Amino acid sequence: MAAVRGTIAFRNLKPPVSDETLQVLDSFGFHTATPVQASTIPLLSTYKDVAVDAATGSGKTLAFLVPMVEILRRLTDPLKAFQVGAVIVSPTRELASQIYHVLGPFLTTLRGVQAMLLVGGTDVTAEVAKLKQTGANVLIGTPGRLYDIMERVTALDFKNLEVLILDEADRLLDMGFQRQLTAILGHLPKQRRTGLFSATQTEAVVELARAGLRNPVRVEVRTQAKAQAADTESFQSKTPSGLTLQYLICEGDEKPSQLVHFLCQHRQNKIILYFMTCACVDYWAIMLPQLESLSGLQAVALHGKMKQAAREKALAMFSGMTAGLLVCTDVAARGLDIPGVDWIIQYDPPQDPNVFVHRVGRTARMGQSGDALVFLLPKEDAYVEFLRIRKVPIEERPKCSSVPNIVSVLRGAAAKDRDIMEKGLRAFVSYIRAYKEHHCTFIFKWKQLEAGLAAMGFGLLQLPSMPELKRNVLSIAGFQPAKGIDVSSIAFKEKAREKQRQKNLANKPPRQPREPEPDRAPKKERKETAEKRRLHQKVEDDEEMNREYRLLKKLKKGTLSESEYEQVMSMPDMQLVEPSSNVDEVQDSTHLNGRGSDSKLSKRFARSTSRSQSKFKNRSVASTSKKRQA
Repeated sequence: MAAVRGTIAFRNLKPPVSDETLQVLDSFGFHTATPVQASTIPLLSTYKDVAVDAATGSGKTLAFLVPMVEILRRLTDPLKAFQVGAVIVSPTRELASQIYHVLGPFLTTLRGVQAMLLVGGTDVTAEVAKLKQTGANVLIGTPGRLYDIMERVTALDFKNLEVLILDEADRLLDMGFQRQLTAILGHLPKQRRTGLFSATQTEAVVELARAGLRNPVRVEVRTQAKAQAADTESFQSKTPSGLTLQYLICEGDEKPSQLVHFLCQHRQNKIILYFMTCACVDYWAIMLPQLESLSGLQAVALHGKMKQAAREKALAMFSGMTAGLLVCTDVAARGLDIPGVDWIIQYDPPQDPNVFVHRVGRTARMGQSGDALVFLLPKEDAYVEFLRIRKVPIEERPKCSSVPNIVSVLRGAAAKDRDIMEKGLRAFVSYIRAYKEHHCTFIFKWKQLEAGLAAMGFGLLQLPSMPELKRNVLSIAGFQPAKGIDVSSIAFKEKAREKQRQKNLANKPPRQPREPEPDRAPKKERKETAEKRRLHQKVEDDEEMNREYRLLKKLKKGTLSESEYEQVMSMPDMQLVEPSSNVDEVQDSTHLNGRGSDSKLSKRFARSTSRSQSKFKNRSVASTSKKRQA
């Protein structure tokens, strides 16, 4: 394992970096290599596979772009149009686009080498047509699109591939790209140099390294941070050394007020605000700038459900700001190098704890300083110790007690505009369901979530109809429905949308009354236990035997004729009139129906009596056996 501390000038690296590459680095303002660059560039440049584990914001992008360019520069035979010399795989479109634009100035120093960006959200047919016409030597893209292009464009020649880079490898696996990565590796020659870069080394990453790398050199670079409290020993931190981390504990209905108070204090800063879901981003991105205390705030939304063009526009807009707010999901948590970010705010902790260090890594990059704040509910305070165990130092930020009540403002805005009301409802529902997907369920206990307070924090006027609330799975204590407001009459501020809504309501067929369901027996009566069923069956059998026995006795005594007996036996439900109790009416058995002893009836009586006695005897023995076993 290679470990490098300190810095070294790019000009002093061995083997030496070409003058053309040094000029591009100088134009970027990069004169000194970071530890990860100083250790990785020489290894990749000398044709060694590397598995790099370095803190986010440590300069991993240049750590693989510089040696890749140097390897392509040293080729004795220039690459032809359809010969691919390098492939870079990235988990997200934004990160792939960033790598593509950073690589651009370096490729201008290589004669005839062309790169192409291949990501989802663009017209794949146009990309296929362009590749078939002009080809490309360096492919940069996301796994799904790269695999698709490899299958469609058979003219691309990968036999001369020199370098394969897997950036943010842990994220590639977490997002379910295992099948695509395996297929991509199957298209590439084994005689290549491979670089695997990640901020966290998971078991899946180790397995990928074993499958895709040959005798790799592991490079691990960590920053030194001071220990917390009384402990003065230093430890290896997974966060940048210039980063200050804080946490703030408050209830769900207090979070909006604390957030707005913080944003008011830092209006001149460039801030990234993270939420768990796309619906939450849509709600807060439109709601925050409408608050009077935040008037003039430039807020940009970014999440995975936006179209590719809108995502690129949002990222470019925020990158060009000197102060403003990017409201986003974890789509902007990995690898993006956005200049000048002062604060990272995590309104919701990430579902995957590994993403925490990637979120906060968007600030304090390349040795700069930065700050980060995470909001926690009172029942989530164990997350603080969890972070410290994972070598993420964090301090408490006290809650401000004298802040304006923003919840009433949120509810007032929802009562005036149906768009805000519906966005708030969708955000709340998505938050409740996303909370259930937390990886750390021992800290983020879904059934202990105060849904009522959370609903107040989203400015809801009424609770939505959802199973989690109907069945009392979650607590709705603390929620106060808005009085005197008919939510069905709230209109859209946008006239065109309101007109369409009214049209839809007019065309909506009247609701048919539901037919009453037939009465059903109570569940306890419907479902009898097996023991009760056996008991009922035994009682019925006993009654049947007793009935048959009594009939035979009547037949024997002559109070019942044989034809009557046969008729009664063929109709089990037929009721008999009990014979008179007068002894004079009972005939002697030897003079049945005025005849002598009837052997046929005697035999039938004997068989029935024997059968009844045998059944009673067997049940008595079984009952005694069960008692002994008990």
